Amino acid sequence: MKHLKKLGIVILSLPIILVVILVLYEIFGICINHITTKKQTNTLKINLENEISDIEIINIYSETGNTSGTGNHVDCLSSITFSTKMQETEIKNCMSEYYVFDEWSCYINKTDDGYYIICINTPAPFADNIEGH
Repeated sequence: MKHLKKLGIVILSLPIILVVILVLYEIFGICINHITTKKQTNTLKINLENEISDIEIINIYSETGNTSGTGNHVDCLSSITFSTKMQETEIKNCMSEYYVFDEWSCYINKTDDGYYIICINTPAPFADNIEGH
């Protein structure tokens, strides 16, 4: 009879244990995705500073989540606004060592104020995380 009670408790506790494991897995995925975005943004900043001698960084922005609004997925978006005397083609040439400019996942735009914005958008390691839904 004791063994049946223990088995019953284990069986009744199993759904709660599975839900806790699922929630912990999602929280772990969220943390890893945010760490990846921060690392991507820092790497972009370092690469810009190494390749453009007269760079002045105006703004650094990063976002982890469903940045495109389509589908249920998580992206890592890094965006840096900066100024330099270099032209856009020169910047692309310098940065092409690190990135492939495809006008969607990696691109440079010039603002009306004369600043440049470089954006990198990559899939997150836990792309099917709850954060993208």
